[in-house]
Amino acid sequence: MRRLLLLLCIALPALALSAPAGAATRECQGLQVCVPIAGPWVVVPAGSGASRPEVRYQLTCPRGYVVGGLDAELSHRAIEVSFLARLGSPVNPGISTSRSAVFVASFVGSSARGPTFRPHIGCIPAAGSGIRVPTSVAQISPGQPTIRRVRTARVRPGAVTVIQACRARERLVGASHAFGFFRRTPPSASLVATVSGTRSVEGRRVVVRARGDAELGGVRAVVQVHAVCARAR
Repeated sequence: MRRLLLLLCIALPALALSAPAGAATRECQGLQVCVPIAGPWVVVPAGSGASRPEVRYQLTCPRGYVVGGLDAELSHRAIEVSFLARLGSPVNPGISTSRSAVFVASFVGSSARGPTFRPHIGCIPAAGSGIRVPTSVAQISPGQPTIRRVRTARVRPGAVTVIQACRARERLVGASHAFGFFRRTPPSASLVATVSGTRSVEGRRVVVRARGDAELGGVRAVVQVHAVCARAR
């Protein structure tokens, strides 16, 4: 248990200091039972100025597992990566993390062509991971007022429309999307440019209209659409 706590505590700063692409990742370091899961190379928007655009990508463990470790590979050292965690004590898998992890990345450099990062999670058995059972208290404590609904779809040459909606009695409070490439090495700037898309909100639905150029060829590219939903009150 102390090993799990230590790994989770150091995971967040370790993400920002990840070694260049190709180095060994450490999402399972120190974990006796661990299933490593690697995501695609996620495209990071390269903005400028004081407010940098962010991209979010979710990785999910197999059923019966929770996230016990995280890491990332970067195509550029000026990519800052973190992940969304829940409040709670102790900081621990099953309390701070769940079956899924949402990575948040932004480019903080002055210039780059097609910056990308590849998220990694280490999954451990959920049994004994410290999952809490909510209790009734008089005061209002931080909880989970929103739920993230995610859909991932393949992008091929041509157009594709991907829709992710909130469910009945939910309202949409946030939307985002990300493009990724499944390959061993970071995609080139020209490959990154082969996918594009626009996002719109229609009621409780997030609609992304994506397009892949003919040059995309046999590369496995995906688009992931996030709808952040709040329960109607």
